[in-house]
Amino acid sequence: MSAPAPSPLVVVDAEPLPRQEEVLTEAALAFVAELHRRFTPRRDELLARRAERRAEIARTSTLDFLPETAAIRADDSWKVAPAPAALNDRRVEITGPTDRKMTINALNSGAKVWLADFEDASAPTWENVVLGQVNLIDAYTRNIDFTDARTGKSYALGPADELATVVMRPRGWHLEERHLAFEGRAVPGALVDFGLYFFHNAQRLIDLGKGPYFYLPKTESHLEARLWNDIFVFAQEYVGIPQGTVRATVLIETITAAYEMEEILYELRDHAAGLNAGRWDYLFSIVKNFRDGGQKFVLPDRNAVTMTAPFMRAYTELLVRTCHKRGAHAIGGMAAFIPSRKDAEVNKVAFEKVKADKDREAGDGFDGSWVAHPDLVPIAMASFDAVLGEKPNQKDRLREDVSVAPGDLIAIDSLDARPTYDGLRNAAQVGIRYIEAWLRGLGAVAIFNLMEDAATAEISRSQIWQWINAGVVFENGETATPELARKVAAEELAAIRAEIGEEAFAAGKWQQAHDLLLHVSLDADYADFLTLPAYEQLVG
Repeated sequence: MSAPAPSPLVVVDAEPLPRQEEVLTEAALAFVAELHRRFTPRRDELLARRAERRAEIARTSTLDFLPETAAIRADDSWKVAPAPAALNDRRVEITGPTDRKMTINALNSGAKVWLADFEDASAPTWENVVLGQVNLIDAYTRNIDFTDARTGKSYALGPADELATVVMRPRGWHLEERHLAFEGRAVPGALVDFGLYFFHNAQRLIDLGKGPYFYLPKTESHLEARLWNDIFVFAQEYVGIPQGTVRATVLIETITAAYEMEEILYELRDHAAGLNAGRWDYLFSIVKNFRDGGQKFVLPDRNAVTMTAPFMRAYTELLVRTCHKRGAHAIGGMAAFIPSRKDAEVNKVAFEKVKADKDREAGDGFDGSWVAHPDLVPIAMASFDAVLGEKPNQKDRLREDVSVAPGDLIAIDSLDARPTYDGLRNAAQVGIRYIEAWLRGLGAVAIFNLMEDAATAEISRSQIWQWINAGVVFENGETATPELARKVAAEELAAIRAEIGEEAFAAGKWQQAHDLLLHVSLDADYADFLTLPAYEQLVG
C-alpha cells in the first residue's frame, strides 16, 4: 500500500462520535484527500455539463441516442467483465440504510444481495455517515449485534454462507459532505462514502471471497461513468489489489442515462456488473429535464405510472436487451410494500401485486429485482426461481425482439391517465411526512404501508411543481395553482397534527417540512435536487 502523506482533510463542525477514530484514521483520510484532489475538478466539470444539457433539452424538448458514440453501440465484439461468483446470482436484492438493526436484518434476509445505502435511504447526518461505516466493518468482522431497547429483541448474524452479498451505494455526485473539508472546501459525499468504505473493506472483502461492490446513483452520462471507472482504477492501485476487483452496478434512474446505457457499460466494462431500473428517480428526472416541454410531458399521479406504461416498458426492455447484449446483469425495480401486522387483507392484495410485478420482470428477462422488506424476499424469490430454476441468471436471453426508438422513451402522452386532485393531496401528504423524517435523520420511512426514500419526495414535489406550471385542471374542476397547493398542504399539516397529537407534533419538524416542501414545489427556480436545500436544514 502507498505510504499516506499527512492528511490535509479536517473534520468540521461535528460532535465526536463513538468509535469514529476507527473510520477516520489518518491513512483513510489521506486516501479520501487524494481522491478529492484528483477527481473533484472533473466532478465539478460534469455537474456543469449537466446544466448545459438541461438547457439544451429545454430548447429542443427532445433527446436522442448520441451520434458520437454510434460506433460503440454498433460494435458487437465487446462485453463487460465476467461476474464474480458472489455477484453471479442476484435474483433478489434487498435495500436499506446501514443502521445497526437493518445491517443485521438485511444480511440475514435470505436475499442474494443487500444494497447497503448511504444515498436515498439515508439522511446524511454525520452520525449516519460515520456509524454506517462502523456497522459495515463490524458486519464483515462478525462483531455486530443489536438489542432493540423498546422491545428487548436481540439480533445477530446468521451463518456466513447464508448472508447476502453487500453492494454499497454512495451518495450522488451533487451532494457535499460539509463535515470533511479540504483547504476550506467540502469534499463530495460520493468520495467520502466510497473512499472510507473502500479503504477499510476492500482487502477484507476479498479475504471473505467477495469484493468491493458498488451501486452508482444518479448517473446522467457515460462521461460520469468514465469518471467512476478512473476512480476505481486509481483506488485499486492505491491499496494494492488487482485491477477489476471492483464491480459497479449503475442505476439507470435519469432520462439522459437511458439514452447512454451501452456507453455507460462500455466505460465501466472492466468493472461493470449490471444496470438497474429505478422508477421514482427516473420519473423525477423526466419532469426535471422536460419541465418546459408543455402538456405532452405532464405526468399523471405517480401511482398511475406503472412499469407497464408504454414509455416505462420501452425503458425496461431496452435495459434488459442492452445488459444481456453486453454480458451484464439486468436488475429490476423496487417492491416497496411494507406488510401490515394488523391487516391481513391489505397484505393479501399487496402480495398479489408484488408477485405480478416480479413475475413480469422475470418473464421479461431481468436477472433479479429489489424488495424493501424481508417478508417480500420469498415472493420475489419464487417469481425468479420459476423462471431461472438452477441457473444463476438469464443473460443468455438476448431479447433481440426488442426495438426501441428514441421517441419511445419520452412518449409520456401515450398514457391515458391524468393528474387528479387526490394525486395532489397524496403528493403533499407523502412529501411532508417524508421530509419531516429526513430532517430528523431518517432516510427510509414507512408511509401508508410503503417504504419511501428521497426519490419519493423528489417525485412528489416535482409533480406539484409541474402541475402548477402546466396549469393542470383536475377532475373536480380546480386548477393547479400555488394557492391550491398551499391550501392542500395546510390541510394535510392540520390532519397530521390531529392524528399524532400536540405533543408529538411539537416534538417533530412538521412545520419545517411543510415549509420546505412548498418552497421546492412553488419556487419558479426549480431546485435540481430537494436534498440540496434540505441538507442546509439537516442538523448533525
